[in-house]
Amino acid sequence: MTGIERLHEIMTRLRAPDGCPWDRVQTLDTLKPCVLEETYELLAAMDHPEDKANHIEELGDVLLQVMFQCVMAEQEGRFSFDDVANAISDKLVRRHPHVFGDVKAEDSATVLRNWEQIKQQEHKKELRHSALDGVPQALPALLKAQRTAEKASRVGFDWKDASGPLEKIKEELDELNEAVEEKHSPEHIKEELGDVLFAVTNYARHIKADAESALEGTTAKFSRRFRGVEAKAKELGKSLKDMTLEEMDAIWDEVKNAEPDRN
Repeated sequence: MTGIERLHEIMTRLRAPDGCPWDRVQTLDTLKPCVLEETYELLAAMDHPEDKANHIEELGDVLLQVMFQCVMAEQEGRFSFDDVANAISDKLVRRHPHVFGDVKAEDSATVLRNWEQIKQQEHKKELRHSALDGVPQALPALLKAQRTAEKASRVGFDWKDASGPLEKIKEELDELNEAVEEKHSPEHIKEELGDVLFAVTNYARHIKADAESALEGTTAKFSRRFRGVEAKAKELGKSLKDMTLEEMDAIWDEVKNAEPDRN
């Protein structure tokens, strides 16, 4: 018995009438938070591939969510795990004609353009009329912005290089500063701020950086250093509330300089 066959058998047993009471009452709606949580835990594990055991565990947790829904669908007579596996296999073959067919694609940019064209053809029968259709609405904002611009890029709507979005960042920052200085409405300022952030995600895409994970990394770095400031202040018998900004900045620099790869 293969690993996937064993997992299918276990999940089917858990969903049986005499199986697990919790597993038997789950629905697609109740599983949504589980899927989201397990996905984020896998993303965290991907940042530490050296921890092989944890990476395997988190991949397994995500696979469980896929199998869980497939077994539910089997019990309802809708589809099976094999249907899912075959569907993605068919899609991969169909969208890689440069590997499984006679189409030429010498670089990843060509592959992406071909992928988008094939995808548009596939969805002609569906209610998809835009190159932007298919971007999940539940994505985090930065990731959604980057994916949206990426899809537009695949049909040629993009700057030639990173200088374009970099200039756009400067332009949008000027407009944001103008809106703040002239005390425009909160709605207008919010709109201008959004324009800046969208421009930043476009620049990130051009320099081959993921805006979502970049911000996540910086947030983690800030949290780590701030906790270090709190710890140092406690050692001095002080509370941050009673310290001046200059005093806190001095401790911040001390914590930052103590890190092996500070930046």
